[in-house]
Amino acid sequence: MSQETRVKYQGKSYPCCTSLTMDIIGGKWKTVIIFHLAEGKLRYNELRKAMPTVTERTLSLQLKKLEEDKIIKREVIYKKPPLKVYYSLTDLGTTLLPIVNAIAEWGDSIAGLN
Repeated sequence: MSQETRVKYQGKSYPCCTSLTMDIIGGKWKTVIIFHLAEGKLRYNELRKAMPTVTERTLSLQLKKLEEDKIIKREVIYKKPPLKVYYSLTDLGTTLLPIVNAIAEWGDSIAGLN
């Protein structure tokens, strides 16, 4: 594949648009985070409770990566201690909801086959 047909996003180059999409939402936890944030903003501990099997380190890393990719935003409330941190989907992140919902529906459909 020539350089001209490569897809570029945020300084990275991908062989195709599917590679770009999977880099942003791929992995075990990113789509789960997006799925839970679909209903609105959540605090870190609320996400942890919604995903009890994810480690704190993994959740923190995935949140940072999604924030870097502009899929979620991190809002810090400084009004009074303790600080409150909320995570929510950006406008770009919201565009992923049809994809995440389709993944969830597909999972539901094959889970019913067992």
